[in-house]
Amino acid sequence: MNAASSPRAATPDDAAEIARLSMQLGYPVDTSSMADRLRQLLPREDHFIRVIADGPHLVGWIAAEQRLSLETGDSFAIVGLVVDRDAHRAGIGSTLVATVVDWTRSRGGSRLVVRSNVVRAESHPFYERLGFTRIKSQHVYRRQI
Repeated sequence: MNAASSPRAATPDDAAEIARLSMQLGYPVDTSSMADRLRQLLPREDHFIRVIADGPHLVGWIAAEQRLSLETGDSFAIVGLVVDRDAHRAGIGSTLVATVVDWTRSRGGSRLVVRSNVVRAESHPFYERLGFTRIKSQHVYRRQI
């Protein structure tokens, strides 16, 4: 990553690169589906998607959303963060998280949540270094409908 790279808003043109990075974490998606998702999410004020590029390639992306729920009220959550495996430990993840913290504050939020799969043990110390505190562990269930 060159020093001039800074986060910018994602666009539908980033779909192929976002899909490529998603695959690195085991979330396969084709470019067309990703472009459709971006076209739906980018106009929404309760969603926040930023990327960092190094030349023509993305080296990381982050997605967050503002949620209103009965049990917690208004809350903010990082729902996706991927840094290219060849760019780990270059400050990209920290920079992207900082953009979400700023967005959360700008919307009046005081709490930011992130969920990290237990099998991604390398990400747990990363989030703890950024001031996140583990508050629970849980199981996730899925039912195909």
